[in-house]
Amino acid sequence: MANDANARKAEIYRMVMPDHLCPYGLKSVDLLKHEGFDVEDHHLETQDQTEAFKQKHGVDTTPQTWIDGKRIGGYDELREYFGQEVPDEDETSYKPVIAIFAVGFLMALAFSWVAFGTFMIVRTLEWFIAISMTLLAVQKLQDVESFSTMFLNYDLLARRWVRYGYIYPFGEALAGILMIAGALMWIAVPVALFIGTVGAVSVFKAVYIDKRELKCACVGGNSNVPLGFVSLTENLMMMVMAIWMPVRMWVLGW
Repeated sequence: MANDANARKAEIYRMVMPDHLCPYGLKSVDLLKHEGFDVEDHHLETQDQTEAFKQKHGVDTTPQTWIDGKRIGGYDELREYFGQEVPDEDETSYKPVIAIFAVGFLMALAFSWVAFGTFMIVRTLEWFIAISMTLLAVQKLQDVESFSTMFLNYDLLARRWVRYGYIYPFGEALAGILMIAGALMWIAVPVALFIGTVGAVSVFKAVYIDKRELKCACVGGNSNVPLGFVSLTENLMMMVMAIWMPVRMWVLGW
């Protein structure tokens, strides 16, 4: 298609108004140019023009793209035309979790470098877990209502005491921040151990005993991350940190 596309033309109709510049229109134009098309760009500059265009062509949305006189459709249809993947809104994905853990690990390396001038393996791992806990809590705190609703699908304590679903992300954030600072372990340790243990048991029961297929609330209430390994790992990390931190401080003395 690439060789054929070099001499081809495309037409696009998109909304370009003083108070609204359609982002999907911009993406469509960029995609067409990237594929080597000469783009004839038509602007719909008023709401009346837009509505008249929709009625004329029998479409519900803009932008709309034509290639070789054939209507392709909107941005998603254009991506499909060029063989690009268009994710389903309900499709499960681990991308949010991968991004959180990757950024958490890089931040832990940065902390270690600033504090010690080198990468201290043990401290880096501690910071990685604590930072990841905090980032995951931030995801939940963006919409506590949605998180608590999804959380009720599987958490054993939240099902008995609904308010626990609202408290959980604050507890996770508090424990993570205190562990980053290495302060007030008498608060951070019991909080992390409690919510981590309850969470691990709840996930294990829902996924591995009851065999239920659910979405994980670990990265917020609007995520499409499947419940299972990720959520179990999150809770196990909290449990490990809750056990390790007092051992490091009181037994090893550092």
